[in-house]
Amino acid sequence: MNGILPLWKERGMTSHDCVFQLRKILKMKRIGHTGTLDPQVDGVLPICLGPATKAAEFMTDMGKQYEGEITIGFSTTTEDAHGEVVDQKAVEGLLSEEEIDRQMTTFIGEITQIPPMYSAVKVNGKRLYEYARNGETIERPKRKANIYQFKRTSTPVYNSDTKTVSWTFAVSCGKGTYVRTLAVDLGERLGYPAHMSQLTRTKSGPFAKEQCYTLDQVRQLAEENKVETILMPIEGVFDELPAYHLNDELWQRVKNGAVIENEAFDNLTSSELIAFYYGENLVALYENHPKRAGFKKPRKMFLSSF
Repeated sequence: MNGILPLWKERGMTSHDCVFQLRKILKMKRIGHTGTLDPQVDGVLPICLGPATKAAEFMTDMGKQYEGEITIGFSTTTEDAHGEVVDQKAVEGLLSEEEIDRQMTTFIGEITQIPPMYSAVKVNGKRLYEYARNGETIERPKRKANIYQFKRTSTPVYNSDTKTVSWTFAVSCGKGTYVRTLAVDLGERLGYPAHMSQLTRTKSGPFAKEQCYTLDQVRQLAEENKVETILMPIEGVFDELPAYHLNDELWQRVKNGAVIENEAFDNLTSSELIAFYYGENLVALYENHPKRAGFKKPRKMFLSSF
C-alpha cells in the first residue's frame, strides 16, 4: 500500500495512538504521521503509508488551518482548558468587538512565540514537557511563526458565573505555530490572562476535514479491501511545486542521483525545489546545490514505482 491517508483524529488519542491502531488495521508497519496533534485536539492528520512515508517531512512543513475558541479571564499551565489555573482576572463585562478584532490583526505576518512549557520542543536534550512535569522551569527559545489569517468567527459571550469572555476564531498559519500561545498572547494584549479553550485542525497541507475518514471508517474499508480507494497518490502532495517531466536521457541520470546542471531544466533554473516526473510518476525532488552554483542535487528520491 502506497499513498496518503486523510485521517480524522478524534479527541483523546495521540498521533502515535493513531499510527499504532492503523498498523493493526492495515497489517503493515511502514506508517508515519505528518505532525503531532495534542490528545485534546481533533482534526486533520494525514498519514503516510508505505513508500509515501518519504513525503512526511515535507507535509509537516506545510500550512495548517484551525478553528477554536479563546477564553479570557484566566490562564493555565498548559495554555489550554486542561491545565491548572495559574492566573486570574475577572472580566466585568463584554469587550469591544472592534478592539478584539484590531488586536487579532496585529498577529498577522511573521511573529515571535515562546513555546509552552507543555510542548515537545527540546532544550538541552530534554523536551519542555519533561521539565514541566518535574516542576522545573527553564528558559525557552523564541521561535518565528507565520500567521496568514487570524479572525473572530462568533460574537463574544460573557459568563457571569466565571467572569470570563469567550469567542470562536479561525487561524491559518505556517509550520511550528503554537495556537495555544497565540490565544495567550492575544489575551495579554487585551489586558487579561487567557487560554485556548477548544481547538480543531480543519486543514493540513492539501487535506481538508471534508476529505477525512475516522479510524472506524478506515477499519470498515479495510474489511472491504477498499482502503486504497481513499488514498491520495504522493504526486498530489507536491502539486504546487514547479514540475519537470524528464526525457529518457535525464531519467537515466536522475535515477542514479546525479547532480545536474541548471541548463537542463529550461526556465526552472531559479526554482529552489523542482519535482521531477518520469511518465506519470513523481521520481525525485531536486534543490539548488549548496556548493556548486548553477547545479541542482537530489533532495528526496521516490523510485518505488520502478
